[in-house]
Amino acid sequence: MNLNELKTITDGFQSTQKMPVLFIGHGNPMNAIYDNSFTQTLSKLGKSLEKPNAILVISAHWQTNGTYVSTNPWPQTIYDFGGFDKKLYEVKYEPKGHPELAKELINTVTSIAVKEDIAMGLDHGAWTVLRHIYPVADVPVFEMSIDYRKSPAFHYNLGQELGKLRDKGVLIIGSGNIVHNLRLLDWNNAYGKPFDWALEFDLFVKTNIDNRNFQPLIEYQQLGKVAQLAVPTNDHYLPMMYTLGLANKHEPIKYIYEGYEFGSLSMRCFQIG
Repeated sequence: MNLNELKTITDGFQSTQKMPVLFIGHGNPMNAIYDNSFTQTLSKLGKSLEKPNAILVISAHWQTNGTYVSTNPWPQTIYDFGGFDKKLYEVKYEPKGHPELAKELINTVTSIAVKEDIAMGLDHGAWTVLRHIYPVADVPVFEMSIDYRKSPAFHYNLGQELGKLRDKGVLIIGSGNIVHNLRLLDWNNAYGKPFDWALEFDLFVKTNIDNRNFQPLIEYQQLGKVAQLAVPTNDHYLPMMYTLGLANKHEPIKYIYEGYEFGSLSMRCFQIG
């Protein structure tokens, strides 16, 4: 398929309006089968959004050397975790992929060479969330990886290059957690008060989003000890960089969920547009 043929195909993907962008704090994989305030919020979200032509997920759980996009036409459910209830491993969420729009992404990004991955399925940062938003699995889904070698600024700037996909009816979701410290999980505090440092960092992020002041969020490490506790590794933080990079200047930003799990996970979710 040449570029002109690809453009003809993707120009036919239309949405009645520019699709919004989401950041979802996905938390515990068991949320895939839980009925709680978080999953109920996701279910309501799916009913409120215009149905997209496809969904692009940038998940904390697909990290690579370089940046890849999945062109797999039939991505399968990936169980990239261990030690959970066997019912979780019985869940299958397997919508179609969208190779054409994945290749459109490759052509849209000019700052780097995005590579194809023909085998990637859906990791739990994608399917545990999407099975509540679109439970019928009737919207095609493809993923783009996170280059673990790169800085937060790199991921923010790369997010800015993906904006054209929104005009083709693609719902873009960053799936991670703003605060994510697995070493300090309090298993006796499933939904109670978070640690003070978790609350402080989550509020730092919210305040800067409210003020549309994204630079401190890109340079979050300057916050020192609180940032080190909240983001000991940035795999779950970086999906938010893409979401913020996709924000246009005057678009509304609203929080669709706020909460914590096990004291050290922020479940904050927000929508842009």
